[in-house]
Amino acid sequence: MLPAIERYLASLRRTLVRQINMHRTESNYLTRTVRSMIKTLLQNLPRMNQVRLALLSGPAIMLSLTAGAQKNTAHQQQVWLGYFNQTRLTNKLGFWLDAHLRTKEDFFTDLSQAIGRVGVTYYINDATKLTAGYAFVNHFPADNHRNISQPEHRAWQQVQWHTKYGNKRMMQWIRLEERNRRKILNDSTLADGYSFNYRIRYNLMYEIPLTKNASLPNSTSFIINDEVHINFGKQVVYNSFDQNRFFVGFKYQVNKTDNLQFGYMNLFQQLPAGNNYRSLHTGRVFYFHNLDLRKK
Repeated sequence: MLPAIERYLASLRRTLVRQINMHRTESNYLTRTVRSMIKTLLQNLPRMNQVRLALLSGPAIMLSLTAGAQKNTAHQQQVWLGYFNQTRLTNKLGFWLDAHLRTKEDFFTDLSQAIGRVGVTYYINDATKLTAGYAFVNHFPADNHRNISQPEHRAWQQVQWHTKYGNKRMMQWIRLEERNRRKILNDSTLADGYSFNYRIRYNLMYEIPLTKNASLPNSTSFIINDEVHINFGKQVVYNSFDQNRFFVGFKYQVNKTDNLQFGYMNLFQQLPAGNNYRSLHTGRVFYFHNLDLRKK
């Protein structure tokens, strides 16, 4: 399975490169700067799989070029709060649950989204698992319609795998989403029916322990995380590239099963019109609760 995943990620990266070429204008300086940053990161993370880390270079360069070429970028500040639960029931089965609240702007002004997500997990082995489930998302207020909220029903499927490099850890997942968003009639009324598109997400997280044993209570780690979202489907016209989320922060191991991750995230998003962008400067706090209920 993993060779097939690697081939798919290579195809995804080629798609990102094509997106870069579409937006290439006056950004040679930005390109050199980002490539230099990536080179430095690779040199300072020995033992990390450089082929996989290089996947980050596509989204990073693309975003820098887009930022240099486009002037219609709105900047906002948000806070994202999230709770994640992964519970293993048997050697092969478990479940997934996560819930989120996100503010809209100026860190604490209003709400932008609430998300609830559930799923059933099948464990291929201790390092690799498949999950499929359902998510409900409420966008409130919906973009450009301040008097209503827009519901979204989302089926999702995911493959997730973990890799160790000495005391360092890498987590990756690929997620496919089928998004059904309620249509909007006007500023205060929802219309009948839903708009539909697919979205694929690739998420990579790398953990560098700052203490001797990162799994012990009260230990800390440094976290680097990047996630790219790609839209596709008949109703996607201008924004095949949806967004990129880059996060740096810390992990605090609360106890044997729980950890708290907090830090700064930049979300750069291309809006449906194609020539408008949004950059979110976000304080992110996620709580992870991992349980193993198998009989010992």
